[in-house]
Amino acid sequence: MASRLNPYLHFGGDARQALEFYQEVFGGELVLNTYGSFGQGEGPQADMIMHGMLETPSGFTLMGADSPTDTESAPLFTYSVSVTGDDEAELRGYWEKLSAGGQVTAPLDKQVWGDIFGMCTDRFGVPWMVNISEPQG
Repeated sequence: MASRLNPYLHFGGDARQALEFYQEVFGGELVLNTYGSFGQGEGPQADMIMHGMLETPSGFTLMGADSPTDTESAPLFTYSVSVTGDDEAELRGYWEKLSAGGQVTAPLDKQVWGDIFGMCTDRFGVPWMVNISEPQG
């Protein structure tokens, strides 16, 4: 899998509705994962979207999620730039450069969904997400 650069939109509780709307607009396959499906959150937060991804027939990839209601450590951004792929050396290199002189909000580390993931804000104030998946056999 080649590395991809994707917009990642953040929502305050209506990510499901927004991503379903974008699916109506662009077509394609939409995958939605809730906080509850990963054992995180109870009550209303369990049904919030932890990660959603729309892949369209035109080759667009749009990702998004609800920001947890208990998030106080980082400001709510309405977007992030997401870099994803399975070339660990390449993506770790991007991470090191993007996070240098910036602020790491989630260290690049193994996550509950199995990938290596981290979030940082670069020295210019742009929020970045790096996700390293297992190489596809």
